[in-house]
Amino acid sequence: MAANRIDPAFWAGRRVFLTGHTGFKGSWLGIWLDMLGAQTTGYALPPERAEDMFAHLQLERALAGSLDHRIGDIGDFETLQEALRAARPEIVIHMAAQPLVRRSYREPLATFATNVMGTAHLLEAARHVPGIQAILLVTTDKCYENLEHELPYKEGDHLGGHDPYSASKAGSEIVGAAYRRSFLAEQGVMVATARAGNVIGGGDWSEDRLIPDAVRAWRDGETLVIRSPSATRPWQHVIEPLRGYLMLAEALCGA
Repeated sequence: MAANRIDPAFWAGRRVFLTGHTGFKGSWLGIWLDMLGAQTTGYALPPERAEDMFAHLQLERALAGSLDHRIGDIGDFETLQEALRAARPEIVIHMAAQPLVRRSYREPLATFATNVMGTAHLLEAARHVPGIQAILLVTTDKCYENLEHELPYKEGDHLGGHDPYSASKAGSEIVGAAYRRSFLAEQGVMVATARAGNVIGGGDWSEDRLIPDAVRAWRDGETLVIRSPSATRPWQHVIEPLRGYLMLAEALCGA
């Protein structure tokens, strides 16, 4: 792998199992994998809204040549295991999640079930599927214990979380580490996590996100409410973390 570059030759014909492919980042990644020539099996719930990127761009049809589109819940272990076995992937990228902090207060049990047990379901299924070379677990910078200091977090900082979403993502990290050490490392499967900050970009219509909220307010002639004006957020365009995910997956496979 050339420094800071994605190798199209690595991805051409590569079998990828992508969870959460109907979501915001998952839709972008599905398009990118198609451009790279990968053969992707997507496993996710249906899009929540007609305006969501996957539905609005009709990606099930647009990517039909490279994407095996499967609808399923990450909490349904048997269906997930069947999809993973059928896909016979070389690389697994796990993006399926309940990604919203405020929703996690309303639905804490569902958040923990999706983000913690969903990760456990995926890894348990994956360890029984031969041929997997690498598993990339996508989490978040919210997985760190929030000490309210001004310095940036480092990878070795303590995991934690004051809210159900953050705690669930810390739990997902711990599950990933446990499966790597207990099972997958001895099978020769490389496992890594990737932690991104707040992501912006076209096609994101999720609730309680600044840019979608602003567009909706302007569209509907309403006043935009800034919920946390004093907060500090690490914004990045969706292409940036996805580029990192692809480069990391290549590195895990020794490219």
